[in-house]
Amino acid sequence: MSSNKNELAAHEAVDLLKILQGRFEKNMKRHAGMEWADVQARLEASPGKLWSLNEMEITGGEPDVVGFDKQTGEYVFYDCSAESPKGRRSLCYDREALDKRKEFKPANTVVDVAGAMGIEVLTEDQYRYLQTFGGFDAKTSSWLKTPDSIRKLGGAIFGDFRYNTVFVSHNGADSYYAARGFRGTLKV
Repeated sequence: MSSNKNELAAHEAVDLLKILQGRFEKNMKRHAGMEWADVQARLEASPGKLWSLNEMEITGGEPDVVGFDKQTGEYVFYDCSAESPKGRRSLCYDREALDKRKEFKPANTVVDVAGAMGIEVLTEDQYRYLQTFGGFDAKTSSWLKTPDSIRKLGGAIFGDFRYNTVFVSHNGADSYYAARGFRGTLKV
């Protein structure tokens, strides 16, 4: 293990890069016109971001490149697992929601876990963009970054894919389900 908590050991980095390269090459429609060598160079120059991608990977997110930010020169990764990442389910939305629960509290919150991983929760627009690559969350659902106007009223939003349609709906922010996790994004 590396001496830095948020940095992978050399062998872990090599293993993760192999996984990411394989996924990149298998799913070229997500990043047409991009070259793996360019992505790998960015990753190798950003050990903290590589650590975050590893956190996405080990929790079942299957991160992959879905875009390139021309203004910043960064590659955009999303969780691309078919269903909501298994290692990030049964969470209520945020700390305020968790603190309001009187009983049967989940272990953690979406906002806290994403922060600890160094990633952002997908927005509704990002979730809809992800869905252009296939029907994600056909059996599960994923919490989405909730607008303040909804959160102030006690709610939070989530998305799923049913009946060949992307749905975005709502729940109380303090709710949690075994089949609902969250998807993240990271720019490298």
